[in-house]
Amino acid sequence: MTFQDPFVVRTYDDLKNAIIELGFLPFFKNSVPGFSLEEHVHPDAWYHQQDDHWDVWEWKGPVIRELKCAYGKFFEHKAVFVSPAFFPDFANVRRDGYDFDALYDDEKTSRRDKLLFDLVAANAPVQSGELKKLGNYGKNGVKGFDTLITRLQHECYVLISDFVYNVDKNGRPYGWGVGVYDTPERFLGDAFTSKVYAREPEKSREIVREKLERLTGARVKF
Repeated sequence: MTFQDPFVVRTYDDLKNAIIELGFLPFFKNSVPGFSLEEHVHPDAWYHQQDDHWDVWEWKGPVIRELKCAYGKFFEHKAVFVSPAFFPDFANVRRDGYDFDALYDDEKTSRRDKLLFDLVAANAPVQSGELKKLGNYGKNGVKGFDTLITRLQHECYVLISDFVYNVDKNGRPYGWGVGVYDTPERFLGDAFTSKVYAREPEKSREIVREKLERLTGARVKF
């Protein structure tokens, strides 16, 4: 399966299989035509007008948990599903072979990034609202939470491991899901930690480049 094939995601199992077979599935349209779930999902699964359901949005948490896949703003600051098999090489490229402590010691990241990363690592899994409270992020506190958390995801030091929903008095979920932040090391465990630095970053880069070009038929800047 590639993004050049006319596949359509209609069901939860379709989504699960697409993540496994493709390995890299951006959620939203981006600069590469056809390179997204949004462009391959059945309209009724994207938004079902009759019962006001956004099925594919509600599948995000369950499919992340079931597959133990990575999910976060990994491409053009937009959300992507990455399969467990492909994520170690992708993360190795983005991290350039550095774990976060080494990155900070070599002065390749900021104190602000480290403070937020340390908060995630110490409290994961942690909802975004709780994370903001812990770090005093907000209008009257520390500024720039969205920028910092997006950068940590882009660099593959932080991901989203689930979505949780508010519930009404009858126990029914409502509203948009709230992201739960985590580190790949904690969420993915040995399947990630044993592989992420197994290759030189340039070898991982070659693997990632070849895969994305095969999937899209285009040169993809990543």
